Amino acid sequence: MLIALWGILIVLMAWLALTELPAGWDGHYPWPFLIALTPFLWIGFAVVGVVGLCVHEWAFAGCAAVALVASLLRKTSYYLTDLKAPNTAAALARHLQERKQDAAQPPARDLSRLDDAHDGRFRVMTLNCRFGNADAAEIVTMVREQDIAVLALQECSPELIERLDANGLKELLPYRQLGDPQPNDNGGFNGVWLRVEPNQSTPTGCPIPAADVPTVTLPLSSTRDIVFASAHPKSPQRSCREWSRGIIGLRALATADADDEHERIAVVMGDLNSSIPHPSFRKLLAGGFHDAALDEAAGQHTTFPSWLPWPRIVLDHVLFTDHLRASQVRSVKVTGSDHLALLATLTIERRSEPANPAARESWPESLPPIRRKERA
Repeated sequence: MLIALWGILIVLMAWLALTELPAGWDGHYPWPFLIALTPFLWIGFAVVGVVGLCVHEWAFAGCAAVALVASLLRKTSYYLTDLKAPNTAAALARHLQERKQDAAQPPARDLSRLDDAHDGRFRVMTLNCRFGNADAAEIVTMVREQDIAVLALQECSPELIERLDANGLKELLPYRQLGDPQPNDNGGFNGVWLRVEPNQSTPTGCPIPAADVPTVTLPLSSTRDIVFASAHPKSPQRSCREWSRGIIGLRALATADADDEHERIAVVMGDLNSSIPHPSFRKLLAGGFHDAALDEAAGQHTTFPSWLPWPRIVLDHVLFTDHLRASQVRSVKVTGSDHLALLATLTIERRSEPANPAARESWPESLPPIRRKERA
């Protein structure tokens, strides 16, 4: 009995250890799938720990308890900032103050610019439309009721674009940039809609091995621009290697066209098919991005699959570089999609946001990825 319990515990611990692989090493089958399920390993550790207590194996139960705590550490980053940091109490007080202000202030409807709306605040939304099958009327209603200034959609189809226009999206968000449809698109093309006319836009703002990443650029001032991108790296079912390369490749948006005299803020929204247990995703964050849910630290916002309240995992994200702060992050169900929509309020700030502990890589970037033998 005890030997079997130790065997199960060792397997569970080895499974959890996959989250500490160097970035890029997780781009091999079946690691992406196993790592995606690690947020639920606490159940296995709890079960074997209770069994150990029942059979009076105290040493085993203690080891299971330590592993249980380890399996929950990353999840705490969605609720707390670094407890060792001196700004933790200040951050919690700030979140409480923001909630009071949001409850007392009715939403404004006139958003002529992004840098002066709501004292520098604007609302964004992202949704995977599941091969273009998402309900266009619900999307437009959500844009209207939630006062969405920037909308990012993935897995779009020409038919969905027509339905969105027919339901009035063009009147709410008159400017858009779509990715060019390609034969190897993973479920459809991506698109960005916004209320303000951009001064630059391109269907291919960041080359990754997946559907085009359309980007739009808005000037906030003479020395600062903000770039919005809609991204959808390939799912590991299509190619584990390209899944990892696509996620890490989005780091280019954090530094592209930046210089000492001109500042660039980047916002990447979409179904990134990954979350903080994946080393490739943490490498993306380490490249200069903050995750809206981690930045707000008010809870986890799982988005897939939409038809199950539990178990659900985090796949969709709103990422941004410095000089933005996230609040009012929440996920909402949209008929026809297998993902929940993710919404967030972003606030432009002068100072940089400190990184959440979950954004830090566990391994140095100098470690090379595992080389894969090319097929003949």
